[in-house]
Amino acid sequence: MGAHKAVAVSLALLSAAFLASAALAEGTGLIAATPAELKWTPAPAVGPGVMMSVIEGDLKKPEPFTLRLMLPANTKVGVHTHPVTERVTVISGTFYFATGDSFDAAKAKAYHPGDTLIIPVGMPMYAATRKQEAVLQLHGTGPWGITYLNPADDPRNSKK
Repeated sequence: MGAHKAVAVSLALLSAAFLASAALAEGTGLIAATPAELKWTPAPAVGPGVMMSVIEGDLKKPEPFTLRLMLPANTKVGVHTHPVTERVTVISGTFYFATGDSFDAAKAKAYHPGDTLIIPVGMPMYAATRKQEAVLQLHGTGPWGITYLNPADDPRNSKK
């Protein structure tokens, strides 16, 4: 084995040992979740039929959070803002998203699995699904919330 390969292997082993000892030193805090283990609950603030699974954190506290949103087919999320920077990754389906003060489906761009959006605090945005559901993963540092520019767009205000 050449000197460069020996150094590379040694560095890799040392890195692995360091990471393993760091993980053992932490002891707790590991969060591991498979899709089958997620517990889904309704997300009425986002829309009818939308489901949410909080993987990490308390959305009402100033701490890191990770959650998944399942948006059924033909979901429309009106123009809204969030009080935190929101990092969104499309897990499955097609997610239509745009920024702006008024909902215009023609301006929404299609995002597919693996695509990521990082949306700054307070940026007006809107979203939709069309023929299929979409699953998104969101993370950031809370407290998380949603404020609709037009209160009539807020699904929490709709009469049942």
